[in-house]
Amino acid sequence: MTVHDLISALDDPTRLRLLRLLARMELAVGELADVLEQSQPRISRHVRILTEAGLIEKRKEGSWVFLRATGHDDDGMAARAEDLLAAAEDEDAAFAQVCAADRARLAAIRSAREETAEKYFARHADEWDRLRSLHSPDGAVEAELTRLLGVADAHDDPAPLGRLLDIGTGTGRMAELYAPSAQHVAAIDKSPEMLRIARARLQHLPPARLSLLQGDFLELPFEAESFDTVLFHQVLHYAQAPERVLAEAARVTKPGGRIAIVDFAAHAREDLRTEQAHARLGFTDTQMQTLLEGAGFAPIEDSALSGSELTVRIWTGRRTSSLHRLSARTDTRRKASK
Repeated sequence: MTVHDLISALDDPTRLRLLRLLARMELAVGELADVLEQSQPRISRHVRILTEAGLIEKRKEGSWVFLRATGHDDDGMAARAEDLLAAAEDEDAAFAQVCAADRARLAAIRSAREETAEKYFARHADEWDRLRSLHSPDGAVEAELTRLLGVADAHDDPAPLGRLLDIGTGTGRMAELYAPSAQHVAAIDKSPEMLRIARARLQHLPPARLSLLQGDFLELPFEAESFDTVLFHQVLHYAQAPERVLAEAARVTKPGGRIAIVDFAAHAREDLRTEQAHARLGFTDTQMQTLLEGAGFAPIEDSALSGSELTVRIWTGRRTSSLHRLSARTDTRRKASK
């Protein structure tokens, strides 16, 4: 993008306001229309111009299209545009007043998201409470996971987890917990409803620090070797083929990167299979070691937290295999499954 392209893209008051909003949080087209009090077709026209200029990114999630300010670009024009608009708001009282009014209306969007999350939790509170009663408290599990990840001891490193991928983020709790210890958090879930809950929980995080995406753990929408830390928190028991899931996780993990899996030890609660769609009734240590090594991870340390009926296990590993070996394993398994 040239300076001329940048100036042309910014040559409209609505586009200036739109960019200031997207610098604060990711928003759907309809949400932007509400905040800016304009029609969706008009907002879509401005979005097209800014997208073509490389200043914003679009992401489809179900029937919704979400927008965010571009986190980086090759020529640095997006960053220059953000600096320019920040300076304009500081120096131009009229523009600052318009932006302040936009942010006040943005607060209503935040509140609506939080209300949606609260209603969801209210609908599912009983079943979650029943499951929690069977295993150790969430706080104890989170504290042990934090210890195994070495977060609490990394005093000299402001982002010990590096680029973190939270697979099956659900309500976004793990992404929220570890965002302060990560350079960037990518949180992915297959369910649009769960992503709406996570978005409400994580909307205080700067867009540059968070990517919230819809996707499947068998086909992660990321380049190879993109992440330093990969996390599965109570997710792997939903996988019909956990070996394929972990092979895909290994593909996006950097050499030397770490994986942490929080799940149940093997158990006999068949009701979890029939009522909550658990494909696996937990894992034995031997099963997990085989799965990790088969995907190219060397097991490191593990831990167990016993509850009234279920034991929560945490397994960690480090990626050791080269990418071409992992790809070969994955291709072989995919062919065998056809």
